[in-house]
Amino acid sequence: MTRIAIQCLPSSARDARRLAARLGISLHEIELHRFPDGELRVTVGAPASTTIIYASLDQPNEKLIALSFAAEALRRGGAERIVLLAPYLCYMRQDAAFQQGEAISQKVVGKLLAAIVDRVITVDAHLHRTERIETVFPGIKADDLSAMPAIAETLRSSGIDPDTVIVGPDAESKPWVADLAGRLNLAHCVAQKVRRGDRSVKIELGPAKQIRGRPVLLVDDMVSSGGTLKACAEALVAAGAVSIDVVITHALFPPDLTGEIVGAGIRSIRSTNSVPHPTNAIVLDDVFLAALRDEADNAPAPETAQ
Repeated sequence: MTRIAIQCLPSSARDARRLAARLGISLHEIELHRFPDGELRVTVGAPASTTIIYASLDQPNEKLIALSFAAEALRRGGAERIVLLAPYLCYMRQDAAFQQGEAISQKVVGKLLAAIVDRVITVDAHLHRTERIETVFPGIKADDLSAMPAIAETLRSSGIDPDTVIVGPDAESKPWVADLAGRLNLAHCVAQKVRRGDRSVKIELGPAKQIRGRPVLLVDDMVSSGGTLKACAEALVAAGAVSIDVVITHALFPPDLTGEIVGAGIRSIRSTNSVPHPTNAIVLDDVFLAALRDEADNAPAPETAQ
């Protein structure tokens, strides 16, 4: 048994393979077999003492079952520590019951994952009113890393107009918009969003003089339908923005919606590779390396046969 290795769900294989190479450790792709009745058979590789499972949890329902099965097989095979690296972490937005009878999915999924792994590492979790990600996962370590260092480095390398204004779509975006603006020494502002439903929002900007005649970089943590991006773009065009580029951490929207979103006045869309998507242009490997090297340094030596 080796000290540390990565195993991954098939949908994350490309990114997991590159990260494993950066860390100099082995990678195994977990095998998923679907029976005709919809049930899964999950087959893992030989476990390491510390096994990292790389699994971005978009389209999460089947993946959560697969993770549970994989963890059981890894523990039984001798894994002493399991670390879940989930660049996108599902079911975090529902942190309260807003109507009678609603389930609080954050609480359920948090307890589920805390019961099967020893640590969760994610990026820009969509936590809303939850201040600390540790409270989601009782009894285990959890890290909510920021994508802003990787985004800033990509923008700096590709070149960005120093007159650019960074805009966030709502109050929740203020921390990462301010962080990114500080890293790039750019002006920033945050709009107000009034949600009318899952796919309908109204955006209100501040004084148009902040925007008029300047390029805009619109930054959001998660895009699932594109409604907020389109509403923001329309408001920014009306305010006089000369161009609108978009950077997002988690691209959850169907790829065939890209043309419709761009048609609202957006020049380009770039996303991180937290979720595999045609707009991926920002690699998060460096964000993960420090946390995972900590695991590599502290991984227990495998027991030798007597």
